[in-house]
Order: sequence, then structure tokens, then C-alpha cells
Amino acid sequence: MKTSRIAAVGALTASAVVVLSSPAFAHVSVQPEGTAAKGGYAVVDFKVPNERDKASTTKLEVTFPTDHPLASAMPEPVDGWDVKVTKATLDKPIEMHGEKIDQAVSKITWTATGKGIQPGFFQKFPVSVGALPEDADELTFKAIQTYSNKEVVRWIEVQQDGQEEPENPAPVLTLSEATEDGHSHGSTDAEKASDDAKSAENTASETAAPADSSDTTARVLGVVGIVVGALGVAYGVLAGRRRTSPGTDA
Repeated sequence: MKTSRIAAVGALTASAVVVLSSPAFAHVSVQPEGTAAKGGYAVVDFKVPNERDKASTTKLEVTFPTDHPLASAMPEPVDGWDVKVTKATLDKPIEMHGEKIDQAVSKITWTATGKGIQPGFFQKFPVSVGALPEDADELTFKAIQTYSNKEVVRWIEVQQDGQEEPENPAPVLTLSEATEDGHSHGSTDAEKASDDAKSAENTASETAAPADSSDTTARVLGVVGIVVGALGVAYGVLAGRRRTSPGTDA
């Protein structure tokens, strides 16, 4: 019985180790820096983890959506990587800032000039994109990851409603609702915190004068009370001495 229990515990432990170390949980993803609101602009990061123990990631190709083309996509320079932006002619021109655009970014390719993303590390590739569509809740970017040993992983599988996450899911950018003015310029949590701090400071300034005035009044009344009390005690002492002085009795 003890041997069976030990074997069972060992099997469970081994399974847990396999699950925790499984690379299926790490895949190419895309997230905004701050917000990505409909109709606005945003900076998004393509996060690329290296899932191999003996190979480095040396190339990343990200295909942009064709159903909601983005006229503007400007990658931020990344040390140790060359970047190439590919555009394609649109079947149906889109309007941007009052002008008709007949081309949009179709793909961005990053190629390592050095060692690339080594085992145990990840890399972010920032891109400024816009204008984001107003009639979509999310954008899908299919990605291809190439390793130094020539292995290619295609992160191109689209998540289907009601089904489990595919083995190689495509990066998906979730869009938030537009702001009151209908646009977003990538506002960050830090900017919001700064605004909140300024608001709190202004509120404190507005209430500082009444508070100081009330405090001063309270202090004055307190001093007056102490003085009156001291005078009362002194008067009582003097009156007592007069009653007990010689020659005062009848």
C-alpha cells in the first residue's frame, strides 16, 4: 500500500512539473501601452518569448489585419534588430484626416542583427498604430516566429467562440470604447495618476484657507478660556486669605 501511494504521489508531482514547465502558456501576444480605443491611436507591444532551450529567436513577422486596415504603423527602433515595414494597396480606400488612403501596412518584419532573443528571455517590439477602427472590438495579428535552428512557429490560429484556446493562437488586440471626444491618444495609467494628484492638490488648496481660519479661531478661544480660568482661581485664593486674616472676625 505504501509503495502504491508513493508511486501515485510521484506521478502527480511529475505531472505538475510538466504542466508548469510546458511552453504552451507562453506565446506571441500584443498589448497596448495604456489604452487602445476605437477611432484613436495607440502604442502596442508585440511580446515575444523564447520557448526553446537550445535556440534563439532571430526573426518575427507580424501580419496586419486586412478586414480593418491600419493606414499608420510606425515601429520603434529596437537595439539589435532591423525592421522592415511592408505596405499593400487597398481594394477599397479608407479616409484618414479628411484624405483618402489607398495603401495600408500589411506586414512588419523584425530580423536580429545579433544573437536575437536567447533562451530564458523575451523581447517587446513597440509599434504606434492608428487610426484604430470604430466598428470592431478586436484586431487579430498573425505572427511567425523563426529560431536560430531554422524552426518556424506560426502563431496564426484564430480563437473560436466557445472553444478552448488553440495551440498556436494569433495575437489579439482588444479595443476599448472611444472617449467622449471620440478619440484616444494612448493615455497611460501614469498620466491618469498625475491628473488625479493635481486634482487632489487643487482641492486641498481651495479648502486650506477656511481650515486655517477655523483652527486659528479655536486657538484664540482656548487661550481666552485659560486666562479666564486662571483669573478665577486667583480671585478665589485672594478672597480666602481675606476671610482668614487676623482682625477680620466679629
